[in-house]
Amino acid sequence: MNIRRFKLRFRRNVRKHKRQVEGIGVEAERQLENNFLRRLHRLGPVRKFVTIWLLVVLLLGLGIIIQTRALSGYYQRLQPVPGGIYSEGILGAYTNANPVYASGGVNSAVSHLIFAGLLKYDQNNQLTGDLASDWQVDKTGEIYTVHLRPDVKWSDGQPVTASDVVFTYQVIENPDADSPFTAGWQNVTVTSTDDRTIVFTLPNPLSSFPYSLTTGIIPKHVLGNVPMDQMRSVAFNTTAPIGAGPFKFESVQVDSDSSGKQQQAVELIASQNYHWGKPKLDRIFIHAFSNEKQMIHSFKNQEINAMAGLSSVPQEMTKDNAIIKYDIPLTAATDVFFKTGSGVLADAKVRQALVSGTDTGTIIKNAGFIATPVNEALLKNQLGYDPKYQQLPFNPAKAMLGLDADGWAVGADGYRYNKTGQQLTFGLYTPNTDEYSRIARELQEQWKQIGVKVDLHLQDSSDFNATLAYHSYDALLYSISIGVDPDVFVYWDSTQADVRSPTRLNFSEYKSATADASLEAGRTRTEPALRAIKYQPFLKDWQQDAPAVGLYQPRFLYITHTKVFGLDSNPINNDANRFDNVQNWMINEAPQTIKSQ
Repeated sequence: MNIRRFKLRFRRNVRKHKRQVEGIGVEAERQLENNFLRRLHRLGPVRKFVTIWLLVVLLLGLGIIIQTRALSGYYQRLQPVPGGIYSEGILGAYTNANPVYASGGVNSAVSHLIFAGLLKYDQNNQLTGDLASDWQVDKTGEIYTVHLRPDVKWSDGQPVTASDVVFTYQVIENPDADSPFTAGWQNVTVTSTDDRTIVFTLPNPLSSFPYSLTTGIIPKHVLGNVPMDQMRSVAFNTTAPIGAGPFKFESVQVDSDSSGKQQQAVELIASQNYHWGKPKLDRIFIHAFSNEKQMIHSFKNQEINAMAGLSSVPQEMTKDNAIIKYDIPLTAATDVFFKTGSGVLADAKVRQALVSGTDTGTIIKNAGFIATPVNEALLKNQLGYDPKYQQLPFNPAKAMLGLDADGWAVGADGYRYNKTGQQLTFGLYTPNTDEYSRIARELQEQWKQIGVKVDLHLQDSSDFNATLAYHSYDALLYSISIGVDPDVFVYWDSTQADVRSPTRLNFSEYKSATADASLEAGRTRTEPALRAIKYQPFLKDWQQDAPAVGLYQPRFLYITHTKVFGLDSNPINNDANRFDNVQNWMINEAPQTIKSQ
């Protein structure tokens, strides 16, 4: 009975709730009919009013958005931020990153990013510590003591010690290792007194010695057991380098384009162990291109961020305002070197006339960039530079009078001949680049105006390198790297013209006993004022003997798609020195709130 009563009660409750729901539905329909549907006809008269208010609300909203964005400029600015991948193209090939061997644009760039030296150059191109915390020279000028920073590590986490430094220079000094820098380290003893102290003992005082301590250091714990005669060919040099620089090696890729030409890409990642702090960029790719056309094509397609190694901006890009061109001055000199030992250029009167007949102002004006003139053997503002020893100024009338007095008369063809009928002519050799060829043609025309015939020889890189090596030229248009220190011994001392010289960089084959003594005295004094005095006899002889004509300081041309924060146009000593501050480079930007002062 109880179950039956429960079922009846449940059914009554269900029916009751059903009727209530139906009643609510009916009431809702009635309210909708009375309060909405029957009042729709009243919407017409207030439509304009409602529309106006909706527009007012919309305009107010848009105004707030516009005002907020406009005012954000007062408290926010686009600021460079860390992160990003940077890709750079360089002409050349990747073959060896080991700083003991690295040469050429690509190898030097990769080596500079992976390895660190004892010293480096700061933003003002002044020598400063890198792996080293400090250095001193004793009173004799022959013993240099260098101390390592306590926090320097290799990219594999091992500490950098004095034994690594000693090992590096032992490799350089050993002829079996076949380093191109061996000649400069002969008779230099390198020892360590503890894990952080290195002592360099020189056979003679050399004031420019610290500038040679920028060479990257290599790890003894990785290469210590490699025989010296196998050091050049180990995998470490190409596919497994370990350094203490801002970036560490990740991989190298080799691809071929449709024409079968290879392109290499070296991938580097930011080193967590870098002693100056983890670099702002996450990765850097160095792309090696075999020719300009290939690199320019890749740049146009946004495959690389930057180009290095070009002598001028490609013609098709000269009017492209989207690219950024960095003209970075080099502490170098673009000169014409006269071979003083043979031919018509052995005559100092002829050389002096050529100097007077050179309009360097016009050459610089047509260089395509703002260049600093070079008018003596040292660079302007360099220690020892003295304006009173500048080369002869442009004076074609004086040049012609000098040639007349020297027995060179103008013939019917406008060129000069001596009494024996010999024509005043010589060959000018230079690399076949836009910049060099343009200068060479201008010089040819200028010297023609004073009656001198110049035969141009524009050579590709392999032929020109042979010309340099064998000194097979009459005159040479070329750039030499001088650096910060005024020690130009290798370019002008008579010993450096000898065929037995390891470098033979005295391209003019200039010989002067006075100049030799002056150069030797200048490089062996440590006091700056005394050094400047010692260089004066050399500068005076160079002015009078005219073994060359100075033109201008060349530039390192760097072309990018976007601004590279941290990269500026202060002078550098060589192309790879653009990376001296690479740990601070940034390419990304983001809005940042300006902090109140």
